[in-house]
Amino acid sequence: MTISLEKGQRISLEKGGNKLDRVCVGVNWGAIEKKGFFGTKKVAVDLDASVGLYNDQKQPVDVVYFGQLKSQDGSIRHSGDDLTGDMDGDDGLDNEIITIELNAVPQSVQQVAVVLNSFRGHDFGTIPFASVRLYEGTPTRVDSVLASYNIANDAKFHGSVSMVLGILYRHNSEWKFRAVGEPTQDKKLPETIQTVAQSYL
Repeated sequence: MTISLEKGQRISLEKGGNKLDRVCVGVNWGAIEKKGFFGTKKVAVDLDASVGLYNDQKQPVDVVYFGQLKSQDGSIRHSGDDLTGDMDGDDGLDNEIITIELNAVPQSVQQVAVVLNSFRGHDFGTIPFASVRLYEGTPTRVDSVLASYNIANDAKFHGSVSMVLGILYRHNSEWKFRAVGEPTQDKKLPETIQTVAQSYL
């Protein structure tokens, strides 16, 4: 069951009274179809899922992205960079997955932000399908989807190449998730990481 979260809504990351040990971020998208004089051609789309780790001063202390596939402590891992998206229609599978072992994230990290950037600057609104979700499970198994955004078909993302999915944060001894689901005006990942620190933590 997918929990459709509104902006600012918060959920506790537990199931049946037990805290979740692991959550995953999955992104699924397709290549752009361009119609020309000689027919339709596919244009590869490079979306990048990334995670920023922040301390209690709201300062970024680590980033997991296509250029650094795991956090310095190893608690967060990236499946690897997908440079094209689905070239032959939606296969229903995530192109990039980030796995977060919540119980292994260092105590010095208070907040973890999940963001998405379009590396080559393709407007989210021009991509035939693109969605990002936070779920309980593993890279090969989805148990339950906690939050999901359809960024290709939601008009608020049109004209943007960067967005913030949400923030995982510590509250007392528990991890919680705050939905954001907002586009930003940033063009590149370093800008998005700073925008999160300034506006979303």
